[in-house]
Amino acid sequence: MDDRIEEDNKEKECFNSLPPHRKAHSYSQQLRGTSTHKPHHQFRNHSLDDDRIPNKIKSSPSSLYDSDSDDEFFPRSSSSTSNVVAVVDEYNVDSDDSSPNQSQYQAPLQEFIASGGSSGIFKAPIRASVHPSRPPCLELRPHPLRETQVGRFLRNIACTEAQLWAGQECGVRVWEFHNAYQPGNGLGGKVRRGDEDAAPFYESVDTSPTLCLTVDNANRLVWSGHKDGKIRSWRVDQSPFVTPFKEGLSWQAHRGPILAIVITSFGDLWSGSEGGAIKIWPWESVEKSLSLSPEERHMAALLVERSFIDLRSQVTINGVCSISSQDVKCFLSDHIKGRVWCVCPLSFSLWDARTKELVKVFNIDGQAENRVDMSSVQQDQGGGVEDEMKVKFVSTSKKEKSQGSSFLQRSRNAIMGAADAVRRVATKGAGAFVDDTRRTEAVVQTSDGMIWSGCTNGLLVQWDGSGSRVKDFSRHPCAVQCFCTFGKRIYVGYVSGIIQILDLEGNVMAGWVAHNCPVIKLAVGNGCVFSLATHGGIRGWNIASPGPVDNIIRSELASKELIYTRRHNVRVLIGTWNVGQGRASQEALHSWLGSIASDVGIVVVGLQEVDMGAGFLAISAAKETVGLEGSAMGQWWLDTIGKALEEGKAFERMGSRQLAGLLISLWVRKNLRTHVGDIDAGAVPCGFGRAIGNKGGVGLRIRVYDRIMCFVNCHLAAHLEAVNRRNADFDHIYRNMVFSRSSNLAGMVPYLFLSCLLAFSTYLFWLLYSSGFPFLLSVTAGVSTAVHTLRGTNAMGVPSEEPKPELSEADMVVFFGDFNYRLFGISYDEARDFVSQRCFDWLREKDQLRAEMKVGKVFQGMREGIIKFPPTYKFERHQPGLGGYDSGEKKRIPAWCDRIIYRDTRSALVSECNLDCPVVSSILQYDACMDVTESDHKPVRCKFNVKICHADRSIRRKEFGDIMTSNEKIRFMLDELSYVPETTVSTNNVILQNQESCFLVITNTSGKDETIYKITCEGQCIVKNDGEEGDYSPRGAFGFPRWLEVTPAAGIIKPKQNVEVSIRHEDLHTSEEIVDGIPQNWWSEDTRDKELILVLHVQGSSSVQTYNNKIHVRHSFTAKPARIDSSKSNSARRNQVS
Repeated sequence: MDDRIEEDNKEKECFNSLPPHRKAHSYSQQLRGTSTHKPHHQFRNHSLDDDRIPNKIKSSPSSLYDSDSDDEFFPRSSSSTSNVVAVVDEYNVDSDDSSPNQSQYQAPLQEFIASGGSSGIFKAPIRASVHPSRPPCLELRPHPLRETQVGRFLRNIACTEAQLWAGQECGVRVWEFHNAYQPGNGLGGKVRRGDEDAAPFYESVDTSPTLCLTVDNANRLVWSGHKDGKIRSWRVDQSPFVTPFKEGLSWQAHRGPILAIVITSFGDLWSGSEGGAIKIWPWESVEKSLSLSPEERHMAALLVERSFIDLRSQVTINGVCSISSQDVKCFLSDHIKGRVWCVCPLSFSLWDARTKELVKVFNIDGQAENRVDMSSVQQDQGGGVEDEMKVKFVSTSKKEKSQGSSFLQRSRNAIMGAADAVRRVATKGAGAFVDDTRRTEAVVQTSDGMIWSGCTNGLLVQWDGSGSRVKDFSRHPCAVQCFCTFGKRIYVGYVSGIIQILDLEGNVMAGWVAHNCPVIKLAVGNGCVFSLATHGGIRGWNIASPGPVDNIIRSELASKELIYTRRHNVRVLIGTWNVGQGRASQEALHSWLGSIASDVGIVVVGLQEVDMGAGFLAISAAKETVGLEGSAMGQWWLDTIGKALEEGKAFERMGSRQLAGLLISLWVRKNLRTHVGDIDAGAVPCGFGRAIGNKGGVGLRIRVYDRIMCFVNCHLAAHLEAVNRRNADFDHIYRNMVFSRSSNLAGMVPYLFLSCLLAFSTYLFWLLYSSGFPFLLSVTAGVSTAVHTLRGTNAMGVPSEEPKPELSEADMVVFFGDFNYRLFGISYDEARDFVSQRCFDWLREKDQLRAEMKVGKVFQGMREGIIKFPPTYKFERHQPGLGGYDSGEKKRIPAWCDRIIYRDTRSALVSECNLDCPVVSSILQYDACMDVTESDHKPVRCKFNVKICHADRSIRRKEFGDIMTSNEKIRFMLDELSYVPETTVSTNNVILQNQESCFLVITNTSGKDETIYKITCEGQCIVKNDGEEGDYSPRGAFGFPRWLEVTPAAGIIKPKQNVEVSIRHEDLHTSEEIVDGIPQNWWSEDTRDKELILVLHVQGSSSVQTYNNKIHVRHSFTAKPARIDSSKSNSARRNQVS
């Protein structure tokens, strides 16, 4: 506040006095170079040397909060804790070429603050030590930097009774729940980059990427499907776990990747692959292979490999298959009806898990399909690409003729049509169904027996067990990614990073932003719902959340803020230069960047007009549509700047982005590299119809010490009178800048087709430019911008529903470039006089940008250092000093076109750096290099000192665990989740003779709470001739033997009601089959007397505790009566705790 008031007072004094006397002959006066000739203040050494980093900091790469930081931007402000002091002091890192006297303190410069930043999308994001509107969570694995996860990204998770397993690109890893709150110690006590803050875990030997997981609690196994087509088993009861641990049974299941696996209610293992391939691996063959010794591993694998049943071949007649040839998306085992759902993106197939017969095939609309040769359909789709393009061009042409559009509009439509055509061809070449937004992404079964599927358009579809579509719901506009259920709750993970909780009727019970990227998997275990995000972070959400327990945890965790708070200092150098299609010498680059980079940790450089011309712009626009960017000139600039910064020795280049003539690049000092990552790029064209990059913005986004910084290089509309167009360009860039990892789809597009499009686009642009339309093009662009901004502001008529731009969610945003704002109300001679006398206070009052910022029309709420250097435009090339200003026929008035503007997390003029305001920046230097003459613009640079505050995730997880285990109020609330309604069962012994049936009556004696039950088979044995029982052996996932039918095997019992469960023997007439030369009748059910143990699992509608009751079932083919243990009573018994 003081800086701004002081500057305003100084400006008032200038207005009250007379303007300075103009000198008649001052144009040839040499202006002192502010970069080399003028001595600079000495700076502090940079603060990031590894040997001076405390151990607490070195083991803390930290992770993002929600959106772009885990300290989510809240819809309302949080209370400020101004008295919080970070426990880790600021520290300096001495760079190799810094001198001791550079550590002297340098006072920050005064700043000008624009209006309009107190509300809406331009408001600084509000942070807090603990999120006030999201349930506190267990960060089992904080968000790792993407660069540390190459080859090790996590892609799926699954929970056993005591562990969480994750499939990654090089195998599997496992966390044990009893270690979940422990501080991070990396891999087996050895810290690995990216996992420094993760809870202790164990990792397997390297394997092919793991694509799917399923748990077999009955046999203490986790099964994984891999990209190399193998299925592998992993024992969950290894004691102790060692790293790396080895796989158990494995075999080659498919030629292609295994996309889905499931264990059915009868214990068989099903796997799905590309092209709709489905194979069944009978439990008998798997069980026999598991019993073999490790020395017989080859024989065990061979035994399983030859036992498979190929379902696709069974339903193929005369080359026509009844099921889809799309890739299998996932499986679902229906435990209630004993069926298996095979889910493809656009269709479903329903199978009987016991007989393995196809029950039904239907599409996403629920319409039955029969004998559809999907492979031929796909061929037709692939072969129709060329026809589609022809139709597009023809229809576009007819439409233009019918409308009588102008030549300019027809040309624009043709270019946009060509760009869209390339994009469509590229995505179809990738095998994506871009036109169908209803693809099924996930499926789950709820406790009432209904099936729920989620689509890419956010639609939730409810099905009954027979495959009939019941109802659909739309609860969120983004794509559904995953499901899980607990009790009567349905958890839905979306691509937006949001998790919703629904009841069985589809009503939203709660929802929150769980991650700043898509939630790709959900799993239930240890009283938590664990969510996996695409960046690899894993969070656990308590079953009691959201609820009263969250308020207690928030309060307790916030009170311990000082324990886990960390603070750092980073210096950032921003440079911008309109190079005018030229090149620069090493001396010029050193004067601009190299001379002041010795104490800098991050360098960001933005160039404008690297390449221009109608042909280049056309080719650039066409390349952008298929994910290509860059040019030979752009690469030359990157290499040359890298040399000036001593790339490889002092700095490392992390990323760059080019859009036509715009180029942005970012370098990080090597000793800071371990704390910087997740770099993403974005581009927004603002030229001709918002499609061409002669004007626009390119941006880079990075995480630095857990905080998000965005840098945007802009080139806005030209000409003195185009102020509104420049404002609109900024607004368009701010609202539409989307950051993503660059992708290259060009290999999917036929080169000949692409070349034709490029030539066509080039021709159109050459025709437009040669016809004398440049000014008209700029006018058209400005009108388009204004219309777009108006529509964006009034989206759906509700401002609060307007999507939040990604830039508004960053902790620090820096805009720089050739903004093209000019000086107004002043003549050429007057401007030069004021410049020659260095009377910049007067000139600033004539600055269009400053005037627009004052009234809140552009760069709302952002800050700029007070300009105390001469205008940087326009100069004659290779003419130094003020004599270099444009003296030609046009005599363009000097202007500060090249600017650097920023905002951080401060909502007030002065704010302390803490977890409520985690990024506080100040400007140490803001000047132009007037001695550089290679362009008609002068390069500008700005050095920031950035204070960053973040939470040590490892320490905070430990404190979170202490609160959960020691707080008496929390323990009391969680104990309430152990309540299970009282339930009785009619008998604990069932005797079946031949084809007899028996009914088991389960009664919920509670007067107000519903009971959720599930019946599984703990194991079966063969009764010996002497009547003695053998050893009970469970099938996969406690599945039923094929001769037994239990219906319904799961469901909900309302208070004071009961349910009858039918238990009957189902005769199987299986004839001998030959598969790969091996008789298959050996695994068919025999006719000897058998006994098994059914287990009735009972829990409340939201309880984590389960009661188990065992029921003995004896089946006898013989006429002699079965012996019953006298200790087993047939009377009704209450459930007992297992």
